[in-house]
Amino acid sequence: MHIAILTFDAFNELDSWVAYGILNRIKRPGWRVTLSSPTPTVTSMNGAVVHAQSTLADACEADVVLVGSGMKTREIAADPALLSQFKLDPARQLIGAQCSGTLLLAKLGLLGKIPACTDLLTRPWVVEAGVDVLDQPFYAAGNVATAGGCLASQYLAAWVIARKEGEQAARSALHYVAPVGEKDEYVNRAMRKIGPYL
Repeated sequence: MHIAILTFDAFNELDSWVAYGILNRIKRPGWRVTLSSPTPTVTSMNGAVVHAQSTLADACEADVVLVGSGMKTREIAADPALLSQFKLDPARQLIGAQCSGTLLLAKLGLLGKIPACTDLLTRPWVVEAGVDVLDQPFYAAGNVATAGGCLASQYLAAWVIARKEGEQAARSALHYVAPVGEKDEYVNRAMRKIGPYL
């Protein structure tokens, strides 16, 4: 099971790293989570330099692909040469996007007529791309999910775990990262958000 988190220059750390941390709570043979980038290193919007763990080509073959957001997503969405490298297929992959990553799914034609979630800044661009944007943190239809807001990455991660390992595994992963004294409340709220889409 390879889960690739697409991560580009000027990426939002919360989108990539929160999902990365939660998804890595699953400890079983073959479960692998990587940051996938078009270059050997990428620099976050706040200056953290990260080494790619897999390539875009690797991500296209992954079982799950999550598309993070960042300050250069509009540039990426307008780059036909880069977009042509994305060979994603919801018939064989779980595909999720967060915030401006939703714009990339729209430009790749992966959203079709389904509504989506994104952040407030990206919303007009996603609407311009012909997608209805919902005022909620998470939505999924079949094998495609979107999330809006940096901390909604927990929902994407929990959705992936629940789809691949079951709801109890998702609850356990969320419980581990939830604040002390709020664990049950935190886990139950998250599961209420993703439950209708499992």
